[in-house]
Amino acid sequence: MDDEALRELRRAREDRLRDLNAAQSRLNALLLRQDSRDTDQAHGRPAPLRWLAEVICPTPAPQIVFQAYVRAVTEHTARLQRLEQALQARVNTWRLAPVVEALQALRGVQCTVAVTTVAELGDLTRVTNPKPLMRDLGRTPAAYSRGPRRSQGGITKTGTHHARRALLEGAWAYRDPAQVSRHLQRRREHLPKPIQDRSWQAPVRLCTRYRPLMARGKHANQVGVAMARALVALMWAMARDLTLPASTPHAACAFTEREHRLPTCVGRDAAPGWYNPRGREAAAATRVPRPRPVPDGHQAGGRQSTDSRVINRRV
Repeated sequence: MDDEALRELRRAREDRLRDLNAAQSRLNALLLRQDSRDTDQAHGRPAPLRWLAEVICPTPAPQIVFQAYVRAVTEHTARLQRLEQALQARVNTWRLAPVVEALQALRGVQCTVAVTTVAELGDLTRVTNPKPLMRDLGRTPAAYSRGPRRSQGGITKTGTHHARRALLEGAWAYRDPAQVSRHLQRRREHLPKPIQDRSWQAPVRLCTRYRPLMARGKHANQVGVAMARALVALMWAMARDLTLPASTPHAACAFTEREHRLPTCVGRDAAPGWYNPRGREAAAATRVPRPRPVPDGHQAGGRQSTDSRVINRRV
């Protein structure tokens, strides 16, 4: 019940944000029609708000519309702030609050993205590998097969679109070189050392993968989807680090470079998914071959069987 209440708060905040953007667009369109422009580019700061108080339209009718639009922007901003405060207060008492706090150590993952992801997906540690989470988000490519031929299309887009959009917004932060900003350092200070080490793996790995994929001619949206898919795996690994006991080795169930790898490409030539090459080799070495039945020459088109029981069965 707490998870559903948190999802309702988060979706209400998203609706209010959409209304605020629409109100700001209407206000900007009116100012452009009246040829009123502000040289300050910091929208929403005190300086533009003071400038709006000084705008006077040449005729009374546009002035009434202008005041109504300004009032609408102010009201939507106040509603959005109230919802954000209620959401933050709810998150502090949530059972998954430690996971949300740990995910904010990742670059591009602030409180909104972390809450959206955890609220929509639930407990990230309920699965043993990140592949089911990727399928739940619709970030895996669709596969089409006919006989021995297999082709891949676009992402399936199954599951909740709220978390899928939030993760894509967070993945765009890895276009720039890897670094730790002042705000990100403040969010990491009080977290455990394994979480801080894991959060540094994200920019090191994802930032080094973005430019090679773009250099190969991949579309920016395809690269963003690949980055978001890798970001889900890192979130799963951080959640596992929080739930692992102290006696468990750090690399036993964690997401490491040797156990998993990033897809080498995206689109039609994308890798099948996240897999463990060593685990696959170990499974192949321990697999017991099934005994094959003796072929029947009469049915398989080969030599006739010499077994009397088979001959009598044919008769």
